[in-house]
Amino acid sequence: MATDPDRIWTAALIVIGDEILSGRTHDKNIAQVASWLGVQGIRLREVRVVPDVEDAIVEAVNTLRARNDYLFTTGGIGPTHDDITVDAVAAALGVEVVIHPAARAILEGYYATRGGLNEGRLRMARVPAGAELIENKMSGAPGIRLGNVFLMAGVPHITAQMLASLDGALEGGAPLLSETIGCWVAESEVAGLLRESERAHEQCQIGSYPFFREGRVGANFVIRSTDAASIAACSATVSEGLAALGREAVAGGI
Repeated sequence: MATDPDRIWTAALIVIGDEILSGRTHDKNIAQVASWLGVQGIRLREVRVVPDVEDAIVEAVNTLRARNDYLFTTGGIGPTHDDITVDAVAAALGVEVVIHPAARAILEGYYATRGGLNEGRLRMARVPAGAELIENKMSGAPGIRLGNVFLMAGVPHITAQMLASLDGALEGGAPLLSETIGCWVAESEVAGLLRESERAHEQCQIGSYPFFREGRVGANFVIRSTDAASIAACSATVSEGLAALGREAVAGGI
């Protein structure tokens, strides 16, 4: 993977499926895609959840691929009639849907001892014309890459396999680092401190995450930057500011 530490590379994720929107399935891919992208030096900037409706997928694909370096989708590339992601992405990109010969060969080998390649299973060899395959060691059916668009499975452990096969393959910048400080304090008491600390350390962003435990309020403050020295300096500023308010900073969070 090539890296340019001064450039911020971004990605978007489209989670596709009526089952997500209905609440029947709880999505687990957002967190794992975000974490994987972070290691590659790519920031997940936005996520959209859309139904199994071609027009909705087409609109989301064309909007998000245009304003990000990479676009990932999860869901809708299986063997059933409602798996329409390939068709929708092909429509968005203005290309035909074809059977990828290498994908067909992979599936023929995988299902040779599992009942053979039927019509439904062959659907998983369909790709937008010109696409490349993303290896899937878990279940045979590959993911799909066309330009800056990556089509991945909806099943989290299969998505993980597809992501692993892309390790080091995408260009990104410096990985985003973070450090957490916890404190038993209400956010409203330290809002000014956090704002001024972020202004004083322009390379850092501070996220505040409140909680209620043991009958009292507190918050964890996550400081992020691509530069470790900047994080350390910002962390010191926040810790000193908390101490000046009579509050104890807990390294690593609470």
